[in-house]
Amino acid sequence: MPDRLIRVNAYTTLDLVDGRTRGHEFEADAPGVVNVTAPREDPEHVTLAVELDNTAIDDLAAHADEIDLSPAQARTLAEALESTADRVEAARSGDDGDL
Repeated sequence: MPDRLIRVNAYTTLDLVDGRTRGHEFEADAPGVVNVTAPREDPEHVTLAVELDNTAIDDLAAHADEIDLSPAQARTLAEALESTADRVEAARSGDDGDL
């Protein structure tokens, strides 16, 4: 990703994820980066940022999407990710369980 807006380093949360972007007239798959950060000094929010490789997408200019979350919102998102991951793992293993 030569035109990267999110700095990717050893501390980046997830790099090289499979991503997809959709618009009214297009849909494209591209590798991407997902990062979770908070300001170093006096943090008041958690930032979730996603950037897809713009060289793989002709219909979209280079950009990164960022969402600022309160600590409660970040925990709600984390819980939703955890429960959904459990459900996907159970489906992959063939365990229907109570999920």
